[in-house]
Amino acid sequence: MSPIPRRSLLKAAAVAGAAARFSWSPGTRDAQAAPRAEAADADPVTLDWLEDGGRGAAPGSTVGVPWPKGAYQEDQTFTLTDENGKAVPVQSWPLAYWPDGSLKWTAHAVSSGSGKLTLTAGAPAAPDKKVTVDKSGGTIDISTGVITARIGKSGSTLIKSVTRGSTEIAKNGRLVLIRQPEIEDEDQGTVKTERFDGAISEVTVEQEGPVRAVVRIDGKHRKGDRGWLPFSIRLYFYAGADSFRMVHTITYDGTQEPGKASGDFIRGLGVRFTVPMRDAAYDRHIRIGGEGTGLLREAVQGITGLRRDPGAAVQAAQYAGQKLPDPTTWDQRVTTRLQYIPHWGDYTLSQLSADGFTLRKRTKKGYGWIGAGGGKRASGFGYVGGPSGGFSFGLRDFWEKFPAQLDIRDAHTDEAEVTLWLWSPEAQPMDLRFYHDGMGQDTYAEQLEGLNITYEDYEPEFGTPYGIARTSELLFWANAATPTPDQLADQVKAVRRLPQLAAPPRQLIKAKVFGPGLYSEPDRSTPAKAKIEDHLDFLFTYYKDQVEQRRWYGFWDYGDIMHTYDTVRHVWRYDIGGYAWDNSELSPDLWLWYAYLRSGRADIFRFAEAMTRHTGEVDVYHLGKWAGLGTRHGVQHFADSAKQQRIANTTYRRFYYFLTADERVGDLMRANVDSDETFLVLDPQRKVRTDPYTPDRHALSIGFGTDWSGLVSAWLTEWERKGPKWEKAKARVLSTMEGIAAQPNGFVQGSGLYDLDTGKFAVADKPVVSVSHLSAVFGLNELCAELNHLVDMPKFKEAYLDYCRYFNATKAEQKARYGSDFGSLLLFQGHSRLDAYAAVQTGDATLAKRAWSKFYNSDGYTEASPWKTQPLSGPAALVAGSEAAWVSTNDTALYGLAAIENLALLGDKMPS
Repeated sequence: MSPIPRRSLLKAAAVAGAAARFSWSPGTRDAQAAPRAEAADADPVTLDWLEDGGRGAAPGSTVGVPWPKGAYQEDQTFTLTDENGKAVPVQSWPLAYWPDGSLKWTAHAVSSGSGKLTLTAGAPAAPDKKVTVDKSGGTIDISTGVITARIGKSGSTLIKSVTRGSTEIAKNGRLVLIRQPEIEDEDQGTVKTERFDGAISEVTVEQEGPVRAVVRIDGKHRKGDRGWLPFSIRLYFYAGADSFRMVHTITYDGTQEPGKASGDFIRGLGVRFTVPMRDAAYDRHIRIGGEGTGLLREAVQGITGLRRDPGAAVQAAQYAGQKLPDPTTWDQRVTTRLQYIPHWGDYTLSQLSADGFTLRKRTKKGYGWIGAGGGKRASGFGYVGGPSGGFSFGLRDFWEKFPAQLDIRDAHTDEAEVTLWLWSPEAQPMDLRFYHDGMGQDTYAEQLEGLNITYEDYEPEFGTPYGIARTSELLFWANAATPTPDQLADQVKAVRRLPQLAAPPRQLIKAKVFGPGLYSEPDRSTPAKAKIEDHLDFLFTYYKDQVEQRRWYGFWDYGDIMHTYDTVRHVWRYDIGGYAWDNSELSPDLWLWYAYLRSGRADIFRFAEAMTRHTGEVDVYHLGKWAGLGTRHGVQHFADSAKQQRIANTTYRRFYYFLTADERVGDLMRANVDSDETFLVLDPQRKVRTDPYTPDRHALSIGFGTDWSGLVSAWLTEWERKGPKWEKAKARVLSTMEGIAAQPNGFVQGSGLYDLDTGKFAVADKPVVSVSHLSAVFGLNELCAELNHLVDMPKFKEAYLDYCRYFNATKAEQKARYGSDFGSLLLFQGHSRLDAYAAVQTGDATLAKRAWSKFYNSDGYTEASPWKTQPLSGPAALVAGSEAAWVSTNDTALYGLAAIENLALLGDKMPS
């Protein structure tokens, strides 16, 4: 984004006056929502599970389904049937609307049914056991028809109790935080810690059944007068389920200063429940997940392997988790000596890296620990209970987001305690201090010199974690008795891969969501198409394998990928400034989501899901002065001083939200609606401006590429969702589209002065040519394709198509059209998708030809690229594996998007 000249005439009055000439009102010819469609084809939609196994042991699943414009109106109801035509209870609600008011996306929650399900218009079947919510008392009581949870409205206990029938299975569900006020960098010192408990500030019932209920709990971790580390918890309950799901988000608001040993270092972060123990010690069962569906299967008081044998049937029953017969029926040589068999009350499984876990146990506090096994990657699952009832629990992405830990304590007493540690207290404290001392980069000039050597944009006090967040997912089961091994295996599978229903690619394409015509199902009908499909498969597989080989795991890191490879060291440049973590640079998020939309592949969905969870939480600020901004790529996810809209871009979150109806991602998108205010706080061009500039509420410099695309995606989403600020958001979508269209050079003008109060751009008095190779590569093309489909604004469409037409044009063509050329540009292959889009919109065969020419024969990857990996082993590398030294994430994202969009738009016009 190039700076625009400051002119005295572009004052607030000029902004308001010029923009007023292009104000939007319903019915104006050049700026109106596209006309209401005739009743669209609304065939039944077949929904299927991403992975085999259906719903399994999960409480339920929620799926988003898109509809063509005009297919259904807001009051439409839906019915669901299984493969045998049997009605499946479903709860449905709108997620988004087309501009004509018809349904664009609907969400559907199910808690039963298996195999493929068919969704169509009709009256929904009611569940036999409905979810009910009672808010009348001192707690919020939610019943699934099988279990009842009593949720606290205040205090430190989030879940007062979980009962099944008349039996209390768990109680006192609470949040635990251990703070270490000082971190020792040497081998001496005294480690002190203090515990904070989650304290509720607000509870909101967001849904009340009949199939799905959702409760949100907000608060902070508190000790005495201090409250910090805000949390937002959502609890999900489904009809007829014996389980519930927790989505747990924390936002870091502590202090950690580089070079200082004191600060707010998190030593442990967990969720804790008390589990009543009613059965005899030999009938109290412990189950802890190991690798795959493997389990430690023991009793608090084991009667197997003894010197005296109680009987094979008794031993088998204990191992199976069944109630043992009365001890008077056993071999009395065992029965009379039961008091001498130890009671093992405490168990701990620690996963301190992605490659190893250890398991140990002890009889009780104050006595020594005994090793109980270990392995590589634990499932994050546990169970404690007996024949009278028990509690299963699991933490999703357990080893991927290490260091994690599971604790069972006091299982030999009347009340066991289980803790799922999202950050293991046995790990090193969470150290989020910036990683270097600045190296003398005190001025902008010095910082730009640093940028020129390490590609890091450093600025003092900008590399702060204050305001970043992380979301985790947990599952809990209230079992009537100790589950069978097969039932436990199903619960483990649900923890590892939360079952997800999905609409097929053909429905997404038919509904024309996420940019009509930009993606199509994979097609290998010609050698040229097959080769591109092979390349796309290669790139995804390579990155999936690199996550594993390079161990891109960890609490704060999992979900992201690296930016650039170091061909000399045979590693990604994890320690070199802006070449390290990618932080959505050039939109790998979009590449992955469009790859999923066209294919429906579960492995791509899961990869994109992890990236969305990461980039939307960790790479973006949610508190503080930079709330609403993201951080450019760097060694730490928050390290770089470039805090910008392009990283916080709502475009990257829309896919996961609309496909799953995930409320947390919905929160993130809604939080961005007013992020235009951030331009008052921080000027993204502050280090390179040549003219004086002070942010002015009525004349903020905002680029039409990376800045506006981030803003308009949030506004568009709020408008589509009809959120609390949808009318304001709609007005800003339309007014800024008009403002760009009214500029002397449209998008080529580069940027404009924006009035925060009116939501309008001033119209510049003279044309400027200011084009950046970055402007369109953070989702602009995909957004404009959606906007042109949604809004009938010919001048805006013309301005965008002109930008598409001339970016990849010759300098002579650019100069002939605009009076000067665009200067030195890059990323021509990635911009070939703009050529393709414009070619289809205008019917220009020359543009279509140029699209394929730039795709095949410009920069980025070519057919002459190796398209293979080379083996890598010691002593050249830390671990054996493979490398494709020619691959970079910038090129991958651009190639992936260009290939997908060009095939969809111009697959019938490929060169022979």
